[in-house]
Amino acid sequence: MSTKSPSKLEAAETAQKRAQAEQFSVDVDAPGLVEVTNESHENSANHQYTVSIDDATNELMACTCPHHVHRNAYCKHMAAVENATDDGTLEAFPSEDDNETKPEDCDCDGLGDFPCWPCVRMGRTELLN
Repeated sequence: MSTKSPSKLEAAETAQKRAQAEQFSVDVDAPGLVEVTNESHENSANHQYTVSIDDATNELMACTCPHHVHRNAYCKHMAAVENATDDGTLEAFPSEDDNETKPEDCDCDGLGDFPCWPCVRMGRTELLN
């Protein structure tokens, strides 16, 4: 039995339906931060948002889209991330072993002691103080 009110259940069902009907790409931007792009739009770059996931509970926390920001509501971007993590196609918290692999666009060697942004973004290295 669900503890959500009928209106919240309907909103969650609507978000799930939209997430399944539209084309989304999901990519881990940093551990627990998933970049979601709605590829159904002609200019998909204008429809790109970040969904955050709690590292202790793996619960979806927030989305940067207007629907979630203004209504504090479960949105289609959160549903897309939930679907991708549930079916195993997305690992929101890469293991420590993943940090050893250089990203394809790594440029750390050319920056001396300063790390490149792709390595910082994937959690492979940290910015220096």
